Amino acid sequence: MTDKHMDENNAGREVGERRLAPVEDMPMVLPANLAGEVDELTGRFAEHIGEGLMAASVAIGLDVLGQMMQTEVAGLAGPKGRHDADRTHVRHGTEAGSVVLGGRKVPIRRPRVRAAGDASEATLETYQVAHAEDLLAEHMVGAILAGLSTRRYGAALEPVGAAVEAEATGTSKSSVSRRFVNATADQFVSLMSRRLDDERWVIMFIDGFTFGDHMLVAALGVTADGTKVPLAVAEGTTENKVLVTRLLADLQDRGLDVTGGVLFVVDGSKALTKGIPTVFGDNAVIHRCRVHKERNVIGHLPDAEHVWVRRKLRQGWANPDPAAAHTELEALARALERKHPGAAASLREGLAETLTVTRLGVDGALLKTVFSTNPVESMIEIIREHASNVKRWRDGEMTLRWAAAGMESARSQFRRVKGYRQLPQLAAALKAATTDKPELAEPRITA
Repeated sequence: MTDKHMDENNAGREVGERRLAPVEDMPMVLPANLAGEVDELTGRFAEHIGEGLMAASVAIGLDVLGQMMQTEVAGLAGPKGRHDADRTHVRHGTEAGSVVLGGRKVPIRRPRVRAAGDASEATLETYQVAHAEDLLAEHMVGAILAGLSTRRYGAALEPVGAAVEAEATGTSKSSVSRRFVNATADQFVSLMSRRLDDERWVIMFIDGFTFGDHMLVAALGVTADGTKVPLAVAEGTTENKVLVTRLLADLQDRGLDVTGGVLFVVDGSKALTKGIPTVFGDNAVIHRCRVHKERNVIGHLPDAEHVWVRRKLRQGWANPDPAAAHTELEALARALERKHPGAAASLREGLAETLTVTRLGVDGALLKTVFSTNPVESMIEIIREHASNVKRWRDGEMTLRWAAAGMESARSQFRRVKGYRQLPQLAAALKAATTDKPELAEPRITA
């Protein structure tokens, strides 16, 4: 190493030592009142550390909460023991209250403050935040959706110390069940009343599914930036014209704007393919799920015919030329119609709508998103997974509550759709298609 490098290193060390010296020499002196509070909290912490770090932290937290409430009281009514003729509030003792702590309710004494001159009571914001039962409901719903039974809810909570646990409430089976029912009912109402007019919607996925002993229909929307949003769930099937029309009309009433075109990817039910244009008009562009179509066609065939028919279907759909793709698939229908007329009829029914995304020029990653109803089916799987421990479904209201809770949980797990960067091109293609509707008209099928 050269002398120059050694000099630079020594200089660096000297600079570092000079920077550290003041910190090392700085005396740690706390104000007397703060030092006393720290000593008191340290003592409380030491009392409870034998029950675990969480229990000790809870004890300290409750003490700090009490101090925060007293500070807020002093801010309203002034320092205790000092008369102030101009004060706007007065102290009014304490009363029993509770705060949410670790998935349970813990009783505390809360201070009361009233307005000077009348009996109206002032709200202590510190207490309101700690008392808010939304936190408790959120904790319970999350735990139960994760598979925890209402009976074992209390036993699964983190320890908070024997003294706090002995007075805690809200963890009995009946209490947990009641709160879960109320919370999931609120989630269902929130889901079905969420306004939709503040977003540009590009894609809508609608599919039916079995859940418990019931049939449900779910709708999932995709915004212009690729965000997936659960929109609605209703009891019934996609073949039920009344249900489908009501669900679509509800989306419209909540502000779903299809101006400029929206791509509806559906399972192929006639009620949906007729109901969508009835409610939304020509701005709704329908694409039939190819997976459903393939499944329907294959379902009419013996096992020996599955492989080659599936290959021909996928080859036809992979053709980027919509006219050529239609020709290929019609040729397949003709090849099937003599020995398997049911399969041929199934293929021809709504065939053009399975090529909608081809006519719109969708390709690449976005094609993997829109060629089927897979995005909404992935959400449905999350719903089912959360409800896998339910043994008895009492009624349709219960299934709707659980479905709404599962959809909300799924929303927190969503990523943007594959190919989201191509959504501006899809939006432009939809706008062009809805102003020139003949492009999407079903071509005549010849025998």
